[in-house]
Amino acid sequence: MCIRDSADTLGCSAWWVKDRARRRLIPHTRVGRAYRFTAEHLAEIIRLHEERPAQPAQTAARATEPLSEAGTQTDSAQRRRPAVAPATRLRARPPRRQQQYSTVA
Repeated sequence: MCIRDSADTLGCSAWWVKDRARRRLIPHTRVGRAYRFTAEHLAEIIRLHEERPAQPAQTAARATEPLSEAGTQTDSAQRRRPAVAPATRLRARPPRRQQQYSTVA
């Protein structure tokens, strides 16, 4: 399979595939000056760039549970919640060109 076909299969640009193969970051076969990819190469490329969840499954399930009312929380639930800094009010800057375009009526 050539670079264009491989890029279409992977859902990326042909430039990305050729650049990664040239730098030997993805598996490939080189025949002369051409880069060739087999189905096994493409499967390995997908495995190399696979993203895993940052949290284990049981912690993620706990994070999606709705929070209970403020008066009914236990002490342990209040300790687990991270402290939130008070929100600061943002103020707009005055325009720089305030006097430059004044009109005279």
